This record gives sequence, structure tokens and C-alpha cells, in this order.
Amino acid sequence: MASTTTLEPTKAGPGGRRAKARSPESAENRLGWKLAGPAVAVMLLVTAWPMLRALYLSTFSYRLTDPDNREFVGISNYGVVLSDSLWWRAVGVAVFIMVVTVAVELVIGFAFAMVMNNILVARGLVRASILVPYGIITVVSAYAWLYAFQPTTGFVNQWLHLDPGTNLFDDFWGSIFVICLAEIWKTTPFVSLLLLAGLSQVPNDAIEAATVDGATWTQRLTKVILPSMRAAIMVAVLFRALDAYRIFDSPFIMTGFANGTAPPSGLVYNAMIQRVELGLGSAMSVLLFLSVLIIAFGLMKLFRVDLSQVRGD
Repeated sequence: MASTTTLEPTKAGPGGRRAKARSPESAENRLGWKLAGPAVAVMLLVTAWPMLRALYLSTFSYRLTDPDNREFVGISNYGVVLSDSLWWRAVGVAVFIMVVTVAVELVIGFAFAMVMNNILVARGLVRASILVPYGIITVVSAYAWLYAFQPTTGFVNQWLHLDPGTNLFDDFWGSIFVICLAEIWKTTPFVSLLLLAGLSQVPNDAIEAATVDGATWTQRLTKVILPSMRAAIMVAVLFRALDAYRIFDSPFIMTGFANGTAPPSGLVYNAMIQRVELGLGSAMSVLLFLSVLIIAFGLMKLFRVDLSQVRGD
């Protein structure tokens, strides 16, 4: 009769101490916390204090030029912000930019990722060329697009054979078009890099099996490739959506927040830097932080990705 193994811990050493069974998963979790713990502590230390300070200042009517007349107002600043149509317009602008840019970047970024993954000649050169825009500072990129669309000195009007006096920055939709175009050009390489990492995780056996079964390229894409890339897509969408919602540089440089192009971060800048109203500006920054958390939570619930399955656990 074959002997059976027991799961009971055995005695170790003359002292009779029993060795506790430790699962690989718990050991891996402990190791993960040991490695990531210092970084998490530093991040909490760096971010927690400014947020707590902003939360504290948001309960006051506090103007930096008149610090002696600081008055406790509770949550009145939040009521002022939330009841102002300017705030909701800024939120709408940020959401529009976020949705448009992320959607376009996913499509173009996936195409770039497929090229970088399948190309056989000069692969390094092609990947480096695609990633060049992401290496340019956002401020420099915004100025470049601003100068390109200038009605007199820019070259876009000439290329598109537009009226030399046409200035897209004169109205809201023209300004938003250029802002979105600049964001897409700048950050699509980042999305393609994340999607390229996801493509490398797609099992070739599954693609070959689908090909043998007669699946078309569209069927292989929708049934095999994209489902296997769900984790990478989630990361790309999450990172880019939060970054696009918090956009500041491009609208500030291109329009100076004119024509109604100010996002929530622009309203925070106007309140705290230009009008030095720390109380109202802090309330806006807290609301901006909460809206970012809501977007992140919603996207994670939408994708419902189990990262442990992606790792193969």
C-alpha cells in the first residue's frame, strides 16, 4: 500500500519546535511588501502632507495677500465651487479631452505596437523612431504645435491651403482640436510601449491554433489577442486617462485658458496663483483629487482584470 504524505508540521530540532508551513503565495506577498514598502512609505509621506494641508486650507476663507483676515468657513468653499457652472464646464472640457485622446491613442498605439512587434528589419530603429515624441518635454511640444498653427508664421495653414488669416485658437473647438492633436502626438508612443508589452504576453500557440481552425485576422484579434492584452490595455487606459484629465501644460501655453478651454487644473492655477485665494483653490484641488480617484476606481471596475491570472499564478 502506497504511503501517504501528511500536511502536519514536523518537529524540528531537540527543542521540539514545529516548523510552520508557509505557502508560496504568502511568502511572495511578504517579499513584495518588503521590496515596495519603503517606496510606498515615501510616496505617502510626500503626497499625504500636501493633501492634508490642502484639505485643511479648504475650510478657510483665506487670501494670501490678507492672511490676518483668515476665517473658518467649513465646507462653504466646496459649495461655492460645485454650484459654479465654470467648474462643471472645466470638468466637461477635461473629460472631453480625456475621452478623445485616449480613444485615438489606443487605436494608433495598437497599430504602432503591432508594427514594432512584427517588424523584422531595423526593429530597434523603428522602435526608437516611434518613441521619439514621448521623449520631448510637454512644454516644448506644446510650443511647437502652437507655432505650427500660427496664422502668419505657422506652416499648417500653408499645407492645408487655408486662408492665411485663419487662426484656430480664436474659438473653443479650434483650440480643443489643436490641444487634443498635441496630446495625441506626444503620448501615443507611451501607449504603444505599454501595448507592446501586452503583445509580448499573447501566447503564440493560441494564435497558431486559431489560424489552423480557420479564424480570420479579425477573429484572431477580437477572440485571442485583445482578451490576452486586457491587463496591458487597462494599464494604458488608466495611466493616460488620469494624465489627460489632469491636463495643464498644453491649454496653458496654447490658449492661456481662454475661449473656455480651462480644465480643472487651470481653475486651481487661476485661484491659487493669480488670485492667491488659498482656501478656494485648495477646495478645487481636493475636488480634483477626488475626481481622479473616482475615474481610477471606475476604470478598474470596468476592466475587472485579475492580475494574478495575467502572471500565470
